[in-house]
Amino acid sequence: MSLYVCSLISNAEQVIPADGQYHLLRFPYGEDESYDAWNMHPAEQPDGLVSIHPDVRSALIWPAVKGWGELKATIHWAAGGGYTEVRSQLIRDPLGLAAGPDTTCTEDHHANVGGQFRSKSWGIFVNPVTSLGVRVRHNGTSAATVTHAQFKLVVNDDVAVPPTPGGL
Repeated sequence: MSLYVCSLISNAEQVIPADGQYHLLRFPYGEDESYDAWNMHPAEQPDGLVSIHPDVRSALIWPAVKGWGELKATIHWAAGGGYTEVRSQLIRDPLGLAAGPDTTCTEDHHANVGGQFRSKSWGIFVNPVTSLGVRVRHNGTSAATVTHAQFKLVVNDDVAVPPTPGGL
């Protein structure tokens, strides 16, 4: 069994508009990454386009192999922004570059006093031709700020396949 790991972090403020829409969290390339030995967060994307942080493609993780993926995210919202609820979701193909967006693990949280510090974990099958992202929204009347974000993928490429009926 092999594990392929990509672990991204951003400590830059990301302003999330008060437009009711989901927005992808973006992550820097290179030295600012915490771990990307398998080049799953490449500036030169698999389709040949080059991304420059903080463009929308800097939000993407491209799995190195097919397998069972464990996705994890941490999102820190600053206090204020007039919101009473924050939402997050994990998404396959968020930019519609393959089969089209496919969301999973959508969560909403009512705001508590101070900042909102949320973490999530979810498992899905992943494929190198389908990028992954984490996106957020809020219900405020003015922009809100994400002050810290992490996005991680661990892929196990050794998923067992059951024998065929009547087979050995």
